[in-house]
Amino acid sequence: MSLFFAMFSFSLVMSITPGPVNMVIVSSGVSHGFGRTMPFVSGATIGFTLLLAAIGFGFYQLLEVYPLFLKYLALVGSAYVIFIGCKIAQASGSIDISERARPRFHEGFLLQWLNPKAWVACVSGVALFSNPNSHVSLVTFVSIYFLVCYSSLAVWALVGDRVRLLLGTELRVRIFNIVMGSLLIGCALYLLYLQFFGS
Repeated sequence: MSLFFAMFSFSLVMSITPGPVNMVIVSSGVSHGFGRTMPFVSGATIGFTLLLAAIGFGFYQLLEVYPLFLKYLALVGSAYVIFIGCKIAQASGSIDISERARPRFHEGFLLQWLNPKAWVACVSGVALFSNPNSHVSLVTFVSIYFLVCYSSLAVWALVGDRVRLLLGTELRVRIFNIVMGSLLIGCALYLLYLQFFGS
């Protein structure tokens, strides 16, 4: 039972704490509402879960052989996160803006595979909870993480939807978008700093 609690706690802390995906979800919740943000949430959850499973069931060994892979990934992923941050910062202040600007399922999926925080969470989780003699613990961990991640990201979408009611005017939403986009860019730069200068 303590192993399940440890898996749940790890999943919750890594999923609910702010990161690039959570910031995009809050911003989308403000601009588009809860329901129209859920496809992005679904894509991000499935993308993360498949990344976790891929690392757990063999990709982890490749990372040990090619340690520079994570550094290159940090560069590409941070560039993509900065791109998304710029899109958010430049977004209009209107609520329920065009369908074209709404984050999609495939963008949530891709963002997780290019998100340095997601890779750190997956590698750390696999190192903590996988058992070389049995895949049962890893399957359990992936299942728990899926449920916790989906719930946590949905909470962020709901927070964005509720914040939208507080903001009220286009000017306030525009300022919020600029702040969220800037935070996202700052987050990407900080993750890059940690990857290259943190150790």
